[in-house]
Amino acid sequence: MPDADSERFTRLYRDHYDRVHAYALRRAPSDVAREAVDETFLIAWRKLPDLPPNALPWLLVVARNAIIGRTESGRRGDVLVQELQRIRSIAVSADVSEAVVERAVVLEALATLSESDRDALMLTVWDGLSASDAGRVVGCSTTAFAVRLHRARRRLRDALARIDAADPTGPLPAVEEVR
Repeated sequence: MPDADSERFTRLYRDHYDRVHAYALRRAPSDVAREAVDETFLIAWRKLPDLPPNALPWLLVVARNAIIGRTESGRRGDVLVQELQRIRSIAVSADVSEAVVERAVVLEALATLSESDRDALMLTVWDGLSASDAGRVVGCSTTAFAVRLHRARRRLRDALARIDAADPTGPLPAVEEVR
């Protein structure tokens, strides 16, 4: 019969692996992301008794630090820009749906934002963290993060409006409001 630590770790891994992996993939190439996630859960196993009840922010901080430790400075590619290029190549070679076009537009707008703005938006929208938890991940207070998020949302709306205004074929499909 498995012990309580094994069961707790299994639950932690099952509940958070996909989100930690997605977080890592946005910040590093897939091989580096996979290694960082493996390291993150190894550290989580070693520090299991000390983990907070809501472990996701803690796991994301560990993953961020593991990526930084595995990545040479200046070598990190911008994953959003790479994704945008991939989607553009698909759009050129195939008939795409409105959803793909909408995603490409949002990614293009995100690519124009600073890393800090992208982090704020992705931590709350894509990773589903609260401002308090996201603030812990980036190392600032809840209030400071809320201000950062507010400004990032405004900059994203402005970027989407610029892209919309630059499109000679007319307005783009409505983009779902960012939380």
